[in-house]
Amino acid sequence: MACSACGPAAQSAPMPRPWRNLKVVMSAASGALLAAGFFGAMAGLPASLATFLYVSAVFIGGYFFGREALEELVKEREIGIELLMSVAAIVAGVMGQWAEAATLVFLYSISEAAEGYTAERTRHAVRALMDLAPKTALVRQGSQESRVPVEKLRVGDIFIVLPGESVATDGDVTDGHSAVNQAPVTGESVPVEKSPGGKVFAASINGEGALTVRATKAFADNTLSRIIHLVEAAQASKGRSQRFIERFGKRYSPAVLGIGILIGLLPPLFGLPWEDWITRATVFIVAAAPCALVISIPITLVAALGTAGRNGLLIKGGVHLENLAKVRVVALDKTGTLTLGRPQVTDIVLLTGRTEREVLAAAASLESRSQHPLAQAILERARGDGIAVSPAVDFQSVTGAGAKGVVDGVELFIGSPQLFAGLGLSLSPMMTRIEALQREGKTVVALGSPGEVHGLIAIMDPLRPDAAHTIAELKRAGIERVVMLTGDNLLAAQSIAQQVGVDEVHAELSPEDKTRKVAELEAKYGKVMMVGDGVNDAPALAAAHVGVAMGAAGTGVALETADVALMSDNLARLPYLIRFSQRTWGIIQQNLALSAIVIGTLVVGAVGGYFTLSIAVLAHEISEFVVIASGLRMLRA
Repeated sequence: MACSACGPAAQSAPMPRPWRNLKVVMSAASGALLAAGFFGAMAGLPASLATFLYVSAVFIGGYFFGREALEELVKEREIGIELLMSVAAIVAGVMGQWAEAATLVFLYSISEAAEGYTAERTRHAVRALMDLAPKTALVRQGSQESRVPVEKLRVGDIFIVLPGESVATDGDVTDGHSAVNQAPVTGESVPVEKSPGGKVFAASINGEGALTVRATKAFADNTLSRIIHLVEAAQASKGRSQRFIERFGKRYSPAVLGIGILIGLLPPLFGLPWEDWITRATVFIVAAAPCALVISIPITLVAALGTAGRNGLLIKGGVHLENLAKVRVVALDKTGTLTLGRPQVTDIVLLTGRTEREVLAAAASLESRSQHPLAQAILERARGDGIAVSPAVDFQSVTGAGAKGVVDGVELFIGSPQLFAGLGLSLSPMMTRIEALQREGKTVVALGSPGEVHGLIAIMDPLRPDAAHTIAELKRAGIERVVMLTGDNLLAAQSIAQQVGVDEVHAELSPEDKTRKVAELEAKYGKVMMVGDGVNDAPALAAAHVGVAMGAAGTGVALETADVALMSDNLARLPYLIRFSQRTWGIIQQNLALSAIVIGTLVVGAVGGYFTLSIAVLAHEISEFVVIASGLRMLRA
C-alpha cells in the first residue's frame, strides 16, 4: 500500500502560513474594511463612504461562504449554515444595517477560515512525521557504500544506519548492536536494544552503535507510511455522532430559515411593525444557525486521531474512538498479550524409554512446519541443544489441538492432552504430573504415535512485568470486568489470571470459541474490547465492539484487521487508550452542551427582541471559537 503523502514533495511541504491562505487573507481584508468604516464614521467620514466600506467588507468577506451557499442550494438542493448567514447579511444590508451585516460576515468568515486552517494543521502534524525519516540511505552494494535517495530503496537492499541517524525504512538488523528510539512509530519512551535478528522501523532514531540493516519494505510501504495513510483515512471517516449531527443539520437549517421567514412576515400581517419583526427574524436566523454544534464533533475527532497516531495508537476512525468510550469489558488473549510472547521449554518428561534428544528431535521435526509460538519454543530449544532438524513429511495442522506428520517413517502426533484423548490414548497415569506442571503456569504438549505417548514437553511464556499493574489501571479507568480468553489449558490460564488479577478465565478455546465468548460477554456485561495479536485472534477482534491489536508495528495483517492498533507491545498503553477515548468523548459532550446552551439562549433573546444583530453575531462566533479551542485540547497527548 502506498501512502499518498509519502513522496518527496509531501515530506518537505511546509504547512502554509496563515497569510498565504486566501480565505484568511480575504477575511482579514473584510475585517480591515469594517474597522475603517467604523472608526472612519466616528471620525466624521461621510456616511456614503462608510457604507461603501461596509458593503465592500460584506462582499469580500462573504465571497467564499456565499459561493458555497449557492452551490449547495443549486447543485445539491440543500440549505446549509452558509445560506443562513448569507440571507441574514443580505437582509440586514437591505434594511440599511450595513455595519451589522459587515460584522456578521467578518466574524463568520474568520471563524470558517480558522476552522479550516485548524483542521489542516492537525492533519499536517501527522504528515510531518515523514520529516523524521532521512532523505538518503547509506546503501552497501558488494564492497561499495553510497548514498541514495530513500525512495530508491528496495526490499533486500542492505543499508547502514550510523549513530544518531534515523532509520530509512523497515528492516531486519544483520549486524551491530545499538539502542533505538522507536517513539515516532510506537510511542515507546524508552529506547529498545537492537541486535542481529531484531526489527527496526522507518524514522526510528539510532543510538550509539552502527547497525547494518536488510530492508524488508520499500520506503512507500513501510510502517510509518502506512500509519500516515491510515490516520488520514481515519480522520476522513465519520463517527456515528458526527453523522447524526450532519443529518440533523440538513433538516435543522431549512427549518431555521423557514421559521425566520415566518417571524418576519406573520406578525406584520397583524399590524405589528414590520421593520422590528424583520430585524428579529434576521437575528433569529443568525442566533439559531448551528455552526458550533456542527463543528463540535469533527474538530475534536480530527485532533484526537492525529494525536493518537503520533503516540503509537492507530485508531482507524472516529466511530472506534466513540466506541472505546463505551467499553465496559476488556477481553485479553494470554500468549503475547499478558505474557511476553517468547515461550521457552522448561521441562521434558520422558516416557517409553526414549531419550531427551530423541523426543526433542521428533517434536522439532513436526513443529518446523508450524508458526505457533509454542512450536518456535521447541525449535529454539532443539537448536540450542545442537540437534539437526529435518522437517516432517505429510505435515498437517490440527486446528486448536496440535499437528501430525511422518518423521523417519513413523506417524507422530504433537499437541495438547485433549488431542491424544481424541486418538484413544489414555494419559491418566501422567495426569498428576501434567496438572502439577499446569498449576505452575506451564503449557504441556505431548508427543506420541497412534499406539503410545513418547514424552511430555512443558513450555512457559514469562508474564509481562507490568501485567498486574495494567489490569489494576484498567479497572481504575472504569473497566468493570477483565476477562482472559485463551487456547491454553485451564490450570495454566488460572495460574496467570491469579497473578495479574483477571476476573474471569475461559481456557482451551479455539478461534471460533473466542468469537462466541466475545458475543456472550457483550450480552452479559456490556460492550467488549478484545485485545490480541491481530492474526490468530482476528475473528474475535472482528466480533468485539472494539478490536485492538498489540505490537502491530511492521505487521501488515494486524494493521488491517483491528479497529485499533497499538504500534508497540507495551501493555500499559491499554489504560491510556481507554482514558484517551473517555477524554475525547467528554470534550465532545462539553462542546455539544455549550453549543446547545448558546443557541437556545440566543434564540429566546432574538425572538423576544432582547438581542441586536451585533450581539447575536458576536455571541454566535465567540461560541464557535470556544468550541474550536476546546476541541484542539485533544492535540495534547
